[in-house]
Amino acid sequence: MILSLIASLVGVIVLIAILFINFSPEFGAKSKGLFKEKIEKSENFKNGKFQNLTKTVVSTDMKFSTIPEYFTSGNKVPNWSIPVEKLPIDFFDNFSDSLTRLTWFGHSALLLEIDGKKLFLDPMLGSVPAPHSSLGSKRFNDTLPMAIDDLPNLDAVLISHDHYDHLDYGSIKKLNHKVGHFYVPIGLGAHLRSWGVADDKITEMDWWEKADFFGITLVATPARHFSGRGIFDRFSTLWCSWVIKGKTKNIFFGGDSGYDTTFSEIGSKFGPFDFAMLECGQYNEQWAQIHMMPEETVQASVDLNSKLLMPIHWGAFKLGLHPWEEPVERATKKAAELNVQLTTPKIGESIILGEVVPHSKWWVK
Repeated sequence: MILSLIASLVGVIVLIAILFINFSPEFGAKSKGLFKEKIEKSENFKNGKFQNLTKTVVSTDMKFSTIPEYFTSGNKVPNWSIPVEKLPIDFFDNFSDSLTRLTWFGHSALLLEIDGKKLFLDPMLGSVPAPHSSLGSKRFNDTLPMAIDDLPNLDAVLISHDHYDHLDYGSIKKLNHKVGHFYVPIGLGAHLRSWGVADDKITEMDWWEKADFFGITLVATPARHFSGRGIFDRFSTLWCSWVIKGKTKNIFFGGDSGYDTTFSEIGSKFGPFDFAMLECGQYNEQWAQIHMMPEETVQASVDLNSKLLMPIHWGAFKLGLHPWEEPVERATKKAAELNVQLTTPKIGESIILGEVVPHSKWWVK
C-alpha cells in the first residue's frame, strides 16, 4: 500500500515536471526547417549534438555529489546589502561616439557603448536565473542600475549561450521592442522566435563567423562550455564568446568557458585586446573543464593579450559552492603576480577605456 502511494506520488511529480517543461515558455524552443538544417551543417555539430574543440566531460554526477555542500558550506552569499550604483535616467544620452564605455549590470550582463552604438551583452536582468522563481537563488541585491523600462533603445544584444543566468525569458520579453538586432550562436534563435522576437532581427552565428554591424566587426569565437535549458536538450544550441572590434577599441567577451588553448588562438587571430571580460565565479574542481578557476581567468587574459581584465560571472547570484567574494580576491592576487591590469567596478559602475578605471574593494564590508 505504502509503495503504491509512493509510486503514485512519484508519477504525479514526473507528470507535473513534464507538463511544466512542455508548456512553460521559459524553456524556449527547438530549431526547425532551415534553421535546423544550418545546425546540422555546422562542423561543430557531430553525432546529434554540438561539441567542444577540446575533449570536455560534462557530467550530472558532479551535481548530485555536491548537493550537501551546496546547502551546508557557509559564506556563499553576502550577509549585507551589496552596493549597486543607480544610474540617472539620462545616463546613456549624448555619450561621445569617440569613447568606449562599459557599465556592469551584475553577473555577466554589461552594456557596451562603442562607436556610437549600444550593445547589451548577456542581459540577464531577472531576479532568479531559473525557469521559475522558486527554483533558483535570488539576486544578492534586487536593485538594478537602471530599470528595464528606463533603458535606452539598444542597437544590438549579444548572447553567449542559453543558460538561465545568461539568457532570461523575462528580460528578453521586456527588452525586445527596444532592441534593433540580436546576435546569437547557432540554434539559440529558436528560443528568441518562440518569445516573440522577429526572425529578421536575429542573426545566428557559428564559431569563427563574422558579421559587420555598422562598421563594428562581431566575431562569434569558441568557448569551452555547453548549453541547454531543459532536461533533454543539452548541446542542442551552440555556445560562444565574442570579439567586438570597433574603430579604435578591440574588446573580448568570454561568456562561460573552461580554460584551454582556445584563448591563445583567439588572441593570435584577433588580439591584442583593449579590454577582456572573463568569467570568474561559480567554479568547482568537479566542473573545472567548463568553468575557469580565478587563476585561469587571469591567465586567459594573458593568452588573449588583453590590456585590461574585468572578472565577471560573480557578485550577483549563488550558483557555486565557494564564498561569494572569493573569485575576485583570488583573481586580484593572481593579477598582481602576473602584472595584469584588473578592474573591479561596483554593479552599476562604468568603465571608460583609456581613462582611470575602478579598483575599489567594494565587496569588503
